[in-house]
Amino acid sequence: METISGSINQNNSDKPVEIKIELPTNAYFMSGIRDFTLSLIENMTDFSSQWAYRFQSVVDELANNAIEHGSSANDKILVTFFAIANKEIKIVVEDHGHPEKPMKAEQVMAQMEKNKNKDKSEFSIRGRGLAFIVDKWTDKLEITDRPSGGLRIAVTKYLNDENFKTSDRSDDPKNIII
Repeated sequence: METISGSINQNNSDKPVEIKIELPTNAYFMSGIRDFTLSLIENMTDFSSQWAYRFQSVVDELANNAIEHGSSANDKILVTFFAIANKEIKIVVEDHGHPEKPMKAEQVMAQMEKNKNKDKSEFSIRGRGLAFIVDKWTDKLEITDRPSGGLRIAVTKYLNDENFKTSDRSDDPKNIII
């Protein structure tokens, strides 16, 4: 895992902290991105631990999809974290596309919309991540085609919602219902 850039400007609270991490397309490196995501959420927000773990799951889903569906072997994906204190966390995951099974943003969005209307019982353990995890646990989801090939998926979570500070259920991170 290689950190490309990261900076904090204490003088301008609207200027985002930006951290870019380039990952090889190997699931081995996912534990590091999960740990980093959780640390970022815990240190830059006042999310309950339940919501911190949920957002960790969102990033995990996006990165795993980029590795599995949007990349070739020995390729890399780029994960960029943007954080504006007390305002928002934005995560952007970019892949280079899979040459044997290329997908366009329009196709991914259509499949996600189709999956949103399915009952959870219609899925195996897989195939519901974008519709039931990413879309439901973020405030904004954008999927775009990269000019050089592949996809760019950006999610934003706004930090000013009181629902993310407390939960009407136990704050146990195992209590995640999808």
